[in-house]
Amino acid sequence: MRLTIYSKPGCHLCDEMKALVHRTIAGRPDISLDEIDISSDRDLLERYGLEIPVLMIDGRKAAKYRVSEEGLRRMIEGKPDGSASS
Repeated sequence: MRLTIYSKPGCHLCDEMKALVHRTIAGRPDISLDEIDISSDRDLLERYGLEIPVLMIDGRKAAKYRVSEEGLRRMIEGKPDGSASS
């Protein structure tokens, strides 16, 4: 599984999402993470500039702005949000 975070420097939401993703996937060699700085690419800046951070899972948009650890775990495991049983 490949996760990609689109972000830019100086974005506190981006820093929060990166830290959360790193914590959530720690110890998971089956998951790779790419962090892409949109500030140096005009096309990416136009596409994601108002939505950052954007989290993609295997090329599909999974979240923007914020994601919870529980929500990310559900997405990684392929369960829709809210489907976890107690």
